[in-house]
Amino acid sequence: MKTQHSTHTKCVSYAGLVLFILVAIASPVLAQDVADTIKIRTRVVFMDALVKEKKNGIPITDLKPENFELFDDGKPRTISYFTREGEARKPLGLILILDLRDDGAGKYLKRDEVRAAMIDELMKMAPGDEVAILVTNANSIDDKTAVIRNGHALWLTEFTRDRAQLERAFARIPKLVAPSEPPKTDEPKEGPDNKSSLTISASTDKPVDAQDQAQKPEEGKDNPVVETETIRGKNGAVITRTTMKDGTVNVKRVSSNGKVSVDLNNFYDMAGATRDAIRLVEEKRPNSQAAIVWLSDGISPVFKEDVNATEQILIRQNAIFNTMNVDMRALYKFLLPLGQPLIGWTGISLAGSAKRLAQLSGGETVHVSRVKDYGAGLARVIGNLNARYSLGFALAEDEKDDGRLHELSLRVKATDAKGKQRKLDVSSRRGYYMPKTETADAIVK
Repeated sequence: MKTQHSTHTKCVSYAGLVLFILVAIASPVLAQDVADTIKIRTRVVFMDALVKEKKNGIPITDLKPENFELFDDGKPRTISYFTREGEARKPLGLILILDLRDDGAGKYLKRDEVRAAMIDELMKMAPGDEVAILVTNANSIDDKTAVIRNGHALWLTEFTRDRAQLERAFARIPKLVAPSEPPKTDEPKEGPDNKSSLTISASTDKPVDAQDQAQKPEEGKDNPVVETETIRGKNGAVITRTTMKDGTVNVKRVSSNGKVSVDLNNFYDMAGATRDAIRLVEEKRPNSQAAIVWLSDGISPVFKEDVNATEQILIRQNAIFNTMNVDMRALYKFLLPLGQPLIGWTGISLAGSAKRLAQLSGGETVHVSRVKDYGAGLARVIGNLNARYSLGFALAEDEKDDGRLHELSLRVKATDAKGKQRKLDVSSRRGYYMPKTETADAIVK
């Protein structure tokens, strides 16, 4: 997906402008050219779209602009920019986020053939594309100097396309897969406690202060707060994400009536991983197409309001979120329909959030169950990231930045060789935020 709300400009330096004016005064012809020059502002909203045959899921790459209808808050927009696969594509900044829980994706990622298949597919990426690998729910015994988020996640590698580097990164995974039940020991632990904890406080009388940031056991003078993010949901609930110096993240939710407080201490969730992934792309590959592939069994506890905030981050950055889902344990499949209603009052969503992020950002969900599915699934995601159309429409000069989310919808119509309408699946991001007007004006004739 083309991720930037682009402004096309021709920048003229101050000295160059002075020289241009002097030459214009000396030449009537150039003076006439200056008189004919007009100054306008061009702002363009770009979006990518993946179009597949509904029957077999094969991407369609030969469509023309007239096959597309683009709507902005229900009103049609004229498509001014259009490219197909391989035409002026931005390089991929791909982030693999691997959930290493032993009862989920971790048990598959320990297998040599699974990791080898994924490396083979990553090496087939187009020139200029690079991948970074972030693992969550990692066993922190491996290399504590590389651990972020206080032992719950670490970068195996930042952006690269070097095979040797990828092989070294993937080779670390078996030791990082945390066991479902850590062995008991009476030996004293060194350093901070890396365990997550859940605290629920409920009151029928006294409302909880949504901004109350009472110190947690792991906070103190040696571990100060470095970042605090406050999210206010449409339902009135308030989420506070607090990051400490050692990387620990605490997430707190206070209900709309202020009577229920839920604290997730030292908890690295899908929302946190997505934020870290986007930041890495911004810092290391700002001119790339940000794309995330989340590999897990679908179990990912996260506050619902935090999911909405993550959607906004993906849309603002034009990042594409994709999921590769492994088979969920039979016990989880049985308990999930019972567990979600029971904890719904806490605002926590146990599963399904990753799929929602994929739908709203224009990504896709791929199911993997057998060993051979991992390489094939990754190949499908990468291939479909490349098999996209890029569409853009220009905003009028009088359209102001209103700061709100504008809903995008895309309709695609195409006929087959017999003239019948083809049944299609279309994936594209569902909205955009109006580009700000602080960009320079474009000077054109």
